[in-house]
Amino acid sequence: MEESVLIVGGGMGGLITGALLAKEGYRVCILEKNATIGGGLQTFQRSGIEYVTGMHIVGGFHPNGVIYRICKYLGIVDRLTLLPVDADCMDQITYASDGRTYKIASGRNGFINSLANYFPTERENITRYVDRMYEMADQLDHFNLRPTADDLFQFPPEFFMPADEFIDQFTTDLRLRDLFAYMNSLHGAIRGKTPAYIHALLNVFYIEGVSRFVGGSSQLSEALSSTIAAHGGIVYNNAEVVRIAVQDRKITHVEVKNGKHFSADHYISAVHVNELLRVIDSTAFPKSFSNRILSIPNTYSAFFVFIELQERSFPYINHTCYYEQDYGDIWQLEKYTPEWPRSFMYMTPPVANQDEWATHLVVNLVMPYDVVRKWENTVTGKRGAEYEVWKHERVGRVLDRFEELYKGFRAKIKKIYSASPLTLRDYYHAADGSIYGYAKDCQNLMLSQISIFTKVKNLLLTGQCIRLHGICGVPLTAISTVEALVGRNKIIEKL
Repeated sequence: MEESVLIVGGGMGGLITGALLAKEGYRVCILEKNATIGGGLQTFQRSGIEYVTGMHIVGGFHPNGVIYRICKYLGIVDRLTLLPVDADCMDQITYASDGRTYKIASGRNGFINSLANYFPTERENITRYVDRMYEMADQLDHFNLRPTADDLFQFPPEFFMPADEFIDQFTTDLRLRDLFAYMNSLHGAIRGKTPAYIHALLNVFYIEGVSRFVGGSSQLSEALSSTIAAHGGIVYNNAEVVRIAVQDRKITHVEVKNGKHFSADHYISAVHVNELLRVIDSTAFPKSFSNRILSIPNTYSAFFVFIELQERSFPYINHTCYYEQDYGDIWQLEKYTPEWPRSFMYMTPPVANQDEWATHLVVNLVMPYDVVRKWENTVTGKRGAEYEVWKHERVGRVLDRFEELYKGFRAKIKKIYSASPLTLRDYYHAADGSIYGYAKDCQNLMLSQISIFTKVKNLLLTGQCIRLHGICGVPLTAISTVEALVGRNKIIEKL
């Protein structure tokens, strides 16, 4: 008899976990609250343009890359249309304070050579820094899809030192230190807290090659859903879970908003763990566990500006751009000051048959949830005039920065849409609109380490709150969750 698995949450974590289990012969059912599956893979359409909401740039899709190998195993590589960014400039960082722009090439040697061109006397230090990141990444078997019995805490103390202190070992040049950290916004880094191993893993992951989805990231969620269906599984959207019933430390059934009940042999939660605690019976976990979970701080949220451009008015840029008001701001991302925004990331996503002109531009700006907390009891479209004025003013500040970068930019705009941390909270059902789940703190790493296994006998966890987030961490966590059912290293060996 086939064993059945019910997964709560149809984001990337739930879909990859479901696709792997379906391929292993499990009967998979996924319940997703939104009308559209995918979580951070979701897109929305305005005036015929597909806007990506979360997965703007992706690593690991180069041949033999981690994500490429997972997608190839699932048989979906040919269903994905991706465009590699320019190898000689994968990222561009501009500092307003001195007007300097740094262009960073991809690949280990390209990354080193790019920085060494700007800091020729620091070449040896740059090489030592990059080599050490690669050494750290290579020690983690799971990150490299190798069979493992790794325990994270068996690694040397350097893995758990603050990322900023790790960087400071290699140079005293304040500008170069800042450039070593320019990817901070991609993993929610905070000075004195983010562990060095996370900095190393994410940097190596993106240095090895970055791509963009052509036409939107929803193609990945659609491909995963099709794989699940091809193996007899089903994905329900508009199926918001309102209760997970537990008796004698075992789930008996899951109840959705329309009153229907679902049951299975195994259950997997792929939603933010705070959200799980909200819907599961209060007797499911010891209070000590629930209190610990609720005490973990979330990563910061974001403010997005989506800009439809006038036809043939702004060039397509085949790399990611970063704006920094000054050196040092990259370690202040979680702080909201009167000078906001002092730092942001922007890009021109590609469309089918992309030519030299961009159709739209997306700006991603870090913003703490506390900034919008006074409106947290409102709903989309009904947040009030004060909120709308506030949003309009934030957009205006962003456009002021773009006028500094590209004189006359406002004349190139056709339409503007924006989203605040409240939008992200409601769109993703993520506590405090956090973009990367729980914050990791090297000073108390045990606090934010959530096990795949739970005290509820037939419940496992997956998703970005467990281990690492994003296109790098979520698929790897999915593999671990699946192997909890099929056997340790069984999926890794097949990959």
